[in-house]
Amino acid sequence: MTSSSPSYVGKSRPLLEGREKVVGATRFGTDQWLPRTLHARLVSSPYAHARITRLDTDAAAALQGVVRVFTAKDLPEMVPAARHRMLLARDRVVFAGQPVALVVAETEAAAEDGAEATVVDYEPLPAATTIDEATAPGAPLVWPAGVPGSSGEAAAHGATVGADESKRKAPSNVTGEITFAQGDVEAALAAAAAVSEATYETAGVHQSYLEPHAVLVAPDPATGGATVHSSTQASFYVREEIASVLGVDESDVNVVPAAVGGGFGGKFVLHDPLVALAARAVGHPVKLVLSRGEELAAGTPAPASRIRLRVGAAPDGRLTALDCEFVMDDGCYPAGMGGLAGILVGSPYRIESYRIRTSEVLTFKPSVGAYRAPCAPQAAFALEQALDELARKLGMDPIELRLLNAARPGDPMAHRAPWPSMGLSQVLEALYRHPAWQNREAARQAGRGVGVAVGGWPGGTEPAAASCSIERDGTLHVHVGSVDITGSNTSIGILAAEAFGIDPAKVRVISGDTDKMPYAGASGGSKTVYTVGPAAIAAARDARQQTLELAGEMLEAAVADLEIADGKVQVKGAPDKAIPIGKIAARTMRFGGRHAPVFGHGRHQNAVQSPAFCAQLAEVEVDRETGHVTLHRLVVVQDAGRAINPAAVEGQMMGGALQGVGWALFEGLVHGDGGQLLTGSLMDYALPGVDQGPHALEAQIVEVPAELGPMGARGVGEPPVIATAAAIANAITDATSARLTRLPMTPPRILEAIAANAGRGAGT
Repeated sequence: MTSSSPSYVGKSRPLLEGREKVVGATRFGTDQWLPRTLHARLVSSPYAHARITRLDTDAAAALQGVVRVFTAKDLPEMVPAARHRMLLARDRVVFAGQPVALVVAETEAAAEDGAEATVVDYEPLPAATTIDEATAPGAPLVWPAGVPGSSGEAAAHGATVGADESKRKAPSNVTGEITFAQGDVEAALAAAAAVSEATYETAGVHQSYLEPHAVLVAPDPATGGATVHSSTQASFYVREEIASVLGVDESDVNVVPAAVGGGFGGKFVLHDPLVALAARAVGHPVKLVLSRGEELAAGTPAPASRIRLRVGAAPDGRLTALDCEFVMDDGCYPAGMGGLAGILVGSPYRIESYRIRTSEVLTFKPSVGAYRAPCAPQAAFALEQALDELARKLGMDPIELRLLNAARPGDPMAHRAPWPSMGLSQVLEALYRHPAWQNREAARQAGRGVGVAVGGWPGGTEPAAASCSIERDGTLHVHVGSVDITGSNTSIGILAAEAFGIDPAKVRVISGDTDKMPYAGASGGSKTVYTVGPAAIAAARDARQQTLELAGEMLEAAVADLEIADGKVQVKGAPDKAIPIGKIAARTMRFGGRHAPVFGHGRHQNAVQSPAFCAQLAEVEVDRETGHVTLHRLVVVQDAGRAINPAAVEGQMMGGALQGVGWALFEGLVHGDGGQLLTGSLMDYALPGVDQGPHALEAQIVEVPAELGPMGARGVGEPPVIATAAAIANAITDATSARLTRLPMTPPRILEAIAANAGRGAGT
């Protein structure tokens, strides 16, 4: 682009799909339909651990409208190396909600009747459903013969770091043990001027997307493959997994991603391979839509965790020691996120000596998965409270203590790799200057507490490609293989518009089938714009160069003397000598045309991550009689690198922080002694309502350009959920002097903490 060209980056624009969603025209996964579609319902186990002693499908199969009832014996046997490869239970179930049969029928009602008519008898077996039960001597093993494997979904989020696959041991419920260490931790703690020591616990949390999992599979009798309409964040991953299960080439599977009605990391692959097998067997399209109860009982939530943490500091506030034991409850499959958990605890601050041990524990519950910044809210809840406690003991300003110790680019992380470019100090400085922090004494005098916290996300990487073409109407079409997750296509369109030199209003970003679109990774891990954006820029620049060359021929001018402005190519300094872009395209799209169509290509591969940090301030009021927390104010300050579309960035920041409020005060999956889910509906699983969020919510963007990000942009989706629970916890402590160490921080737990604090005679 020339210096005279307008800049579109950094100016807020409405989302490309916004109007379609507002008027109700968007077709989500649940809206997909094909002729002759059959409906499927799951028959699920009510037991967390049991042997299947009888499975009778005769009555169900005899019902009018029921086409077929599938059990494990009707499906191929395979190593269940991931949750979605378990298909249907064989002989034994390992979590309540595990499917044991699939009913396929002509109508939804018939499928439901068939599921109810399927008879299953179980012999209950001992079930360990907590970390303590699963690690106790003699505990029942989820996989007595050894863990069969783990999925690639953590890797898609950039979450598999530091795992050591070379160490094998006897079958156990403990897996994924990783240690990061440096220096003499015990000596450093003994010499510290102040030490914060506590055990923090977090509950499992469901992603709570509005739309449940939905998949529609049409078999292809010619190839044995299928066309898959799925509510997924990862269309190429779905293709890979279904092709593997069907035993066909990936080219024989075409995935058509539907608009995603909320994902947050929870919509990769779940029952898609099972439905694909059923569709091929019956020779008709088959559709499965989960109920809300099935989602809550047997989705892939964020893991519960226990974090034992000791942090020491010198008299001047310099951090000298960190000792951490981070244990995650993975449910029935290892999640492979232990390395990431350790890095998230041990890397944001400079610490002389540290010992970080992470482990993942298998329990008889559904396997966990990614949820917006996997492991990061849990890590921040512990670490940021520990720093707050140290600041209190040392009489320091909590933000100044963090700034003193904040890691800078080039500093080693817990696994010794250097920090890339990042803005941890900058977001802390911005929050320090904010009036809400500078005037916090006024809030305290009003009986409120003010707390701060910070959290960061390393960012993911993955290769991607894109293509661009121009059309007769003067629009630029950008083709990408990524799934649009609330604004990513809009930002990609702005980047392409900037690179080509055309108004973003004349850009169409097209995401489509895996058969038609170039490769892109899953839309998760805050990496979509970071990885697909550069490919789109490269494709747009290629298309621009082709357009200028064609215009040069048509205008009889050198390419160096041309510019693109106002939807046309013109000679610099002579705007009357110009040709509209649409007319250039038209001359390449006609019988007997002498010019090849404009079709730009772009490829991108960047192995360097682009971390992003978010600092938050919470102002709360605590009712000491009821334990109720009123969240008066929440300030969210985040480094976006370069805000491609500021309105969309602010929307991500606010949305993520509101989910963080859910983590902090409301949400938690609760299982009974037998492993059955007690919070199995939205009547029981508490989500914050519109009247329970902050009275004032403010988003402030900080821009520390990413060295390798598209026009400086960083991923923005993950960071805003990370620090919220810790900031609210620190604000509650500021208001009450009581320290909360369990999530969610419900009124009974708050009252208990206040009473315990009073019993200790603790002061502020």
